[in-house]
Formats: sequence, C-alpha cells, structure tokens
Amino acid sequence: MLTELKGQNLAAWMTEVEASDLPHLKTFVNGPRHDHDAVLNGLTLEHNSGAVEGAVNRLKVYQRQMYGRANFDLLRKRVRLAP
Repeated sequence: MLTELKGQNLAAWMTEVEASDLPHLKTFVNGPRHDHDAVLNGLTLEHNSGAVEGAVNRLKVYQRQMYGRANFDLLRKRVRLAP
C-alpha cells in the first residue's frame, strides 16, 4: 500500500486491523483515523513533501548539534560543506 500508492485499500486495512487481536495496531489506526484525508492523499498521490521534510530535518539536526555555539554564518558553512 505504501510503495505502490494504493490508498484505496486503506479503509479495508483499517477495518481488518480493528477486527484483529492486535492491540498495538488498533492503537496505531486511531492516528490515521483522525486525519484520514491527509493519510489517504499521502497513500494515493504521487507528489509528496518528503524531500523538503528531509532537508528541514537535517537542518534542525545541525542546529541541535551546535546548540549555543554558533551563529547563522557557521550553520550556512556547515550545510554547504556537508556531503
């Protein structure tokens, strides 16, 4: 469902999980139920913001690693020199 973008199977999968004896999966299904439209779009549409989220996450990691020791100039140099 994730790699093949088959979001149409989401509702059936959620119903199947609720009928099962797996309490951890039942708890997990509550999250996608709250934002069903966004999850369905993420599993159906080919466009996503994964690359942007990854870049933002990398920048935040750099900021946390340099906590209190650097300004924007040093952060910019570190990002440009990163592999």
